[in-house]
Parts: sequence; C-alpha cells; structure tokens
Amino acid sequence: MKKLNLAIIGQGRSGKGIHGTYYTSDKNLYYNVKYVVDADERRRQIALEMYPGCEVLADYRELFDKKDIDVVVNASYSHMHYPITKDLLEHNFNVLCEKPFARNAFECDTVMKIAKERGLVLAAFQQTFHAPFYKDIVRIIKEKVIGDVVQISVRYNSFSRRWDWQTLQSKMAGGTFNTGPHPIGLALGFMDFDENIRVAFSSLKSTPLASGDSDDYCKAIFVAPGKPVVDLEISSLDAYSGYNVKLQGTRGTFKATPSAYEYKYIVDGENPERPVVEEFLQDENGNPIYCREQLVIHEESGKYAGTAFDIGKCGLYEDLYYAITEGRELFIGMDKVRQIVNVTDQIYAANPMPRIY
Repeated sequence: MKKLNLAIIGQGRSGKGIHGTYYTSDKNLYYNVKYVVDADERRRQIALEMYPGCEVLADYRELFDKKDIDVVVNASYSHMHYPITKDLLEHNFNVLCEKPFARNAFECDTVMKIAKERGLVLAAFQQTFHAPFYKDIVRIIKEKVIGDVVQISVRYNSFSRRWDWQTLQSKMAGGTFNTGPHPIGLALGFMDFDENIRVAFSSLKSTPLASGDSDDYCKAIFVAPGKPVVDLEISSLDAYSGYNVKLQGTRGTFKATPSAYEYKYIVDGENPERPVVEEFLQDENGNPIYCREQLVIHEESGKYAGTAFDIGKCGLYEDLYYAITEGRELFIGMDKVRQIVNVTDQIYAANPMPRIY
C-alpha cells in the first residue's frame, strides 16, 4: 500500500498529542509525515525527532512550492482554521481541518465551493463519528432496542476551569466552539442530520469559574418533526455528570460514555397492560392507594473497544485515505460538517456575549 505524503500545520496539543500520536503508531498504515509547520523553534526541533526524515517549516506558506504533498492537516489555532484552509485549497492541496471547522455557514460554503471546483478532498477532523459508542447508539435508536426514543440527552460536562487562549472570543474559543463540534455533531447525527432540525432554545454563559470572556456553559434544545428531542449541555460547572449520552425510550433507558454503556428495559408481554381505572384506586377497606407495581426489568452493560481518540482517529484517517486515493465518499461529508457549524453559529448568534479581550 502506497503511503500518502502528509504535511501538518501546528504541533500543539492537537497537532502533536492527537494527530502526532497516530502518525507515529503502528496503526498508521497510510501516511508519511513529510513536512511539519510550527512557528515555535523548540517544537520544530521536537518534530525532527518525532517524525524522522521530515522537513520542518516556520510558516505554512512555505508549503506552496512543495510538489510532493498529498494532504495537509490544518491543526492551527481555531480562528486560523478557515483562512488557512481557504489558502491551502486555493493552492490545490487536499485538506483535513481540525475543529471548529469554521465560524459560520458562509465560510463553509466558500471553502466547499473551492474544493468542488478544483476536485480536491476537503474534510473535518470529526473523529467521534467513527467511535464505537456513536455507531452503537445509532444502532440502538434505529433498531428500537429500548422502544421509540423520545428524548436524547447529550452531556459533555466537567467541573474544571481554563485560563489559556481557549477562553478568548478573539481566538474563536470557548466550550461551544472547542468541545461543541463533538456533542453537537452527535446530537445532529442521532437526529439523522434532518434538514428540518432547529434550535428551539439555547443559552450561553461565561461564568466566574473560568478566565477569559468566552463561554464555559452551553445549553441547547434541538427539535425536528418525527425526531426525538435532544437536550444538549456543554458545561464546566457540572461535578456530577455520569454519562455522555442518555436515551429515554418507550421501553427503557440507555446511557453511555465513550468507553462503557448500560441500560434497563422491559420486554413486550412480560408486563401485561393495565386497564385504566377511571375512579380513584382503593384497597379492600376503601382506603385510597397509589399506583404501585414491580415491573419486570432487564439490565445489560458492557464496555466499548476503543474511543474517539484511538478507534475513531484511525477510522477517520483510513476514511480520508480512500477518499483521496479512490474517490470514496467520506463517512461524514462536508454537508454534515456545514450543518454542525451552522447550528453552532445559531447558538452564538442568539446569545451574544460582551468581549473583554
């Protein structure tokens, strides 16, 4: 199998810690790291050791005269994702861009148009869609394992604080831009990316817990005809969140983290239907009583073999390889990425926050 020559822009936590660990692992069957771009001299020196045989550059524009690059990974600062991706496409490079992919639908449309006109592959690093837990939850919903799902709760919560550039609106940061593409993407995926999805309610807050002026709390409700209601939270204020996704169905409840799941459910026929009693309930002595019974309930639990940061990451890079080499359709194409970006933009537009920095 011929490996593709790859250039990566940025060697921060994402570029080095997420992408770099894949490139240097035995799971990487597809890519040869040819160029590494970072403005910091120390990081360039580390890259020379981390990716033997690579060439290091201080400015991504130095890539423009290179003729041996098959794909460029844009792991720059969030607010630089769009302009750098646009520039790369205009210089005829296939691009994989980190999240947040863009600020709004206009930016998505702009780069999507360039990629289409030039016959280039454009992808977003939304590796959560390749994680086992996402695919299993989609199956649970479609197969009606717990009946018809009425509500889906998505929680990407913690009790923590930040004080780096990821707290600044000027850097296109905050919980909803930074973490949000994953849970918002999951929410839309569980709703089949229905074109009629709308944000019924949203709230953003920048609380005293964190530094900076960006949001560390987000709440949103998504609805669409014939789809479950999705209740989304991205919060740094929650010390008691024990799951990432919970489904409430007509025959049970399912909850999961990226690494484990559990659910309780009833089986048709094991709990005979109760006829409605129109009068108040009473015992044999005429005393009022409450509806009480012991349902026959089944419970199951298990572990997932891998998360978005191993199985998901490998799946996305394999998907990208065949999109470039064979023209296969991406599992999460740009139409879906655009919808994630558009919903995120709607949340920010409805909840403007004052800029301090």
